[in-house]
Amino acid sequence: MKMMNVSRLLVLMIILNAVCLVGFAQKPAKWVAPDKYKTTKNPSAGDANSVSTGKDLYAKHCKSCHGKDGLGDGPKAATLGTSCSDFTTKDFQSQSDGEIFYKITTGKDKMPSFSKTLPEDADRWALVNYLRKLK
Repeated sequence: MKMMNVSRLLVLMIILNAVCLVGFAQKPAKWVAPDKYKTTKNPSAGDANSVSTGKDLYAKHCKSCHGKDGLGDGPKAATLGTSCSDFTTKDFQSQSDGEIFYKITTGKDKMPSFSKTLPEDADRWALVNYLRKLK
């Protein structure tokens, strides 16, 4: 009788373990910006001064997680328990400027919101403009 209970417990533990592994192995849901941001126009697209400002802001606020070249491999990335966006990918670069601006502004999960850190919209647009250069 005891052996049967131990066997059942072992089978239950194996099943629970498998369920947990499958759950943790799933990709996180794609981060989708609200529709209105897909058509939001960048007021400083292509402006060289804005790109330069964005580069400086990136070095100060983004590089530690996203890495020097925007590959998502910064020194803090491994400590987050989630992946950091690679800004050089086709998937990232295919987003509209407005979608990227939204994500910088609002943040999600481990990605902080920059609405208070960078309260000026122009600074967040500058980051968008710099990120466009990381192709």
